[in-house]
This record gives sequence, structure tokens and C-alpha cells, in this order.
Amino acid sequence: MKFLRFLLRFVVAIGVSIVLICLGLWLSGNAHLIKAVRSTYLVGKTGPTIDDYTKFVNRKVEAEIQLAWPMSLTFHSNRLNNNTIDEIARWETSALVILKSGEIAYERYWSDYSQVSLTNSFSMAKSFTALCIGKAIEDGHIQSLDQKVADFVPEFNTVAKSKITIRHLLSMSSGIDFGESYGDPFGFMAKAYYGTDLYELTVNKAVQHPAGRVWKYQGGNTLLLSFIVKEATGQSLSDYFSEHFWKPLGASQNALWSLNKEGGLERSYCCFYSNARDFARIGQLILDSGQWQGKQIIPSSFLVESFQAVMIPSEENKNIDYYGLHWWLGDYDGVKFVYARGIQGQYIVAIPDWDMVVVRLGHKRDPKKGVRIPEDLFVYLKAGKEVTGIN
Repeated sequence: MKFLRFLLRFVVAIGVSIVLICLGLWLSGNAHLIKAVRSTYLVGKTGPTIDDYTKFVNRKVEAEIQLAWPMSLTFHSNRLNNNTIDEIARWETSALVILKSGEIAYERYWSDYSQVSLTNSFSMAKSFTALCIGKAIEDGHIQSLDQKVADFVPEFNTVAKSKITIRHLLSMSSGIDFGESYGDPFGFMAKAYYGTDLYELTVNKAVQHPAGRVWKYQGGNTLLLSFIVKEATGQSLSDYFSEHFWKPLGASQNALWSLNKEGGLERSYCCFYSNARDFARIGQLILDSGQWQGKQIIPSSFLVESFQAVMIPSEENKNIDYYGLHWWLGDYDGVKFVYARGIQGQYIVAIPDWDMVVVRLGHKRDPKKGVRIPEDLFVYLKAGKEVTGIN
């Protein structure tokens, strides 16, 4: 009997402690940590994963008429050597799709992933959001890249923020100090990923540098772009992307875009869930200068401008020649390419000189910070050369 009373008091004490901790987190503006712990440590994880869509509210990015990819005549004979496959597997790859001349030349999946697996785009979604800006300009919803953010976000009608333009957001030079640390549980990214007050969190951040003066890669810029798309078009980001990209490109499945809450806002800097084949449609669109099967989906002039290096100095005073307007720029053996990328090695790469698209999805990326091109990306580009016989 004494043991039962002790056990009961112990359980009650634990319960009260949990309630007090949760109340303290809520009062201190850190209620997101409750969701963070529940979504990670309590399920054996240490942070965000590529399978997180089951943990969040999502909005469908609807597909319509499914268009199958043509298969290369050499698809069944195209092989990678064992050393290359081992290199690819070392980075915990889940999917690799290589297109050559608009056809699938190589495709492979690892672990339990397949052609229909929905996995997290992470920051590749930034580039998708940028495409929506380009389309909104073409549709007349936005005047130009140089239109003021304050025209769409009233909180920017201040002395400090009134000069910030859409171009500044796209070029990661807004000068706003959001914070991009994924290791800080109290930081902007943790609150944006696990919290619910996405709009207030983003629009109220302070300015650190004059607009256009300093390049600083931050997801808050992309969130502002998504608010602009919603305000300008009257549609959610998911619906606008579906109407103007996902449906016209013949996606095979509905995608999902994670929201901050039921009926809320997209986490536009990340969290677009789809499969490798459908991600490849974005790569082919970029490769073909905004055309899809003879139809211009987005103006080529917008893409040309997007793929020019911003040449804005970083906080370390190094001119950034490897980033455009929400797209990364690179070269491999003297061959230039454009790509979208995510923090765990998500890549959509368009290589015009090779008429090739490479899509890689997975759990791990080169951990070095501040590199022009992550080391692991070269593995997948090498695989593209190997499987298609490019010298």
C-alpha cells in the first residue's frame, strides 16, 4: 500500500512538472519546443527528417493529367560501377534519377523508398517559391522584381524596411536578421519549423544591414516571398504552384506542402514533399528555359535573370558568384549548371551542356559549412557522366 501511494505521488509529480514546463515554454514564447521534442527525441530522431510530412498539417499541391516519363532506349543497359554506387550509398541516398535528352536514363532507389515515396525537399522549395514570383510577374499580379515588399506586407511600411524589394528577398540581401542556425532550439528556424506563428515571427524581425548591401542566406526571405505570392494572387502558395507548375508539368502524384497550422501558411523555405520523378520535372523545365512540351510555362527572361550570380558581398566580404535569385550556380569540369538544393542532400540539377537533369534525394550531405558546392554533389554529377557515356 505504501508503495502504491509513493507511485501515485511520483506520477502526479511528473505530471505537474510536465504541465509547468509546458506552461513555462508557452509563456516564454518557446512553445514550439513541445512540438519539436514530440517530433524528434520521442520518436528516436535528433532533428528534421525527409519523412516529416506525417508529423505536420499539409496542403495538397494537386496534380491533374499524369504524363509518364519516356524511358531511354539504353535504360536497361545503363549501369554504374560498384565504386560509384558505394559512393552514392555512403551519403545515405534514397533516390537517384538521371534524365538525358528528356528521357530517364538511370533510376535507382535505396532502403524502402520507391518511385512513389514522398520525401522532404527541404530548401529546394525556395527555388519553387521563386518560380511562383516569376509567374506572378508574368500574370500581372506583381509589377516587377523591384516592387517594394511593403506593397504586400504592411508591416514593412517603416523607415527601416520600406526600401526592401522583392529582388532583395530573392537575392538574399534584404538585410533582415532572421537567423539560419538549425542547431539553435530557440532560434528562428526552429520556431519556423515547429511553431505556429509563422507570419508574426517573420515580419517582425529587425533589419541588420541596408538592403542590397550584404548577402546572407536565410529562409525568412523565402517566407516573405510566399506572403507576397498569397497577397498578390489571392491564392495559397500551394494552389498557385499547382495551377501554374505541378499540373502543367504532368506530375504523377499530388505533392504536399507543410503548413504552420490547419488552414495556415506554407513553410515555403522547405517542406515540399514529392517523389524523385516529379522533382525531375522542375529540372527539365529549367533545362528547357521554362518550356514544357513546347509550351512556355514561365518566361525564359525571368530564368536568365535568376541564373545570374548576385555578386553581392557576404558578411565575410566575399562576392557571391555561386548564387542567383533563389537558385544555386556551379561548375563541374568546366561545365556550368544550375541547381536547387536541400540541407540533407536534396538536389535538382540542370546541366545544359550535357542536356541532363540529375535528381538526388536522401538523408545526408557534405557537412562542411560555407562551401561553394557540397562535396557529395560531385558524386552524382560523376554518376551522370558515367551512366550516359559523357567524356
